[in-house]
Amino acid sequence: MSKFQTATDFFHACETLKGWEGCKEFVAEGALFTAQCEPLTELTTVQEYCEWMAAAGNGPLKGCSYKLHSSSYDEQEQTALFFATFSATHVGEGGPVEPTQKQTNTDYVYALTMNEAGKVEKMCKIWNASWALKELGWG
Repeated sequence: MSKFQTATDFFHACETLKGWEGCKEFVAEGALFTAQCEPLTELTTVQEYCEWMAAAGNGPLKGCSYKLHSSSYDEQEQTALFFATFSATHVGEGGPVEPTQKQTNTDYVYALTMNEAGKVEKMCKIWNASWALKELGWG
């Protein structure tokens, strides 16, 4: 399987809320996670991010979906990029406030760096979280 195919499979597993169990086969041990947005700044591993996504999508945010707009792979940098829009409504229990019944449609990018073995070794999520949280009525 190509590195780009592995990155693509990881992206879809994560975005369909499979959690760590559904994503770990695509990820190197100890893979790092970074993001310059709350509520993700304290997450440091891809495993933590996968679990965070699954908890959010299977908890307060119901009816989660995503639309992939574009993806690419840079062979020299061994990096895959995925640009998408995430949609969800806050109808479930959990989250910082009672269910607001509000929806978000928020754009984001995954930058996935692959290792020589063809697994995700680093992930950076580029996301305007404050926009999404305001749309949900959380901020």
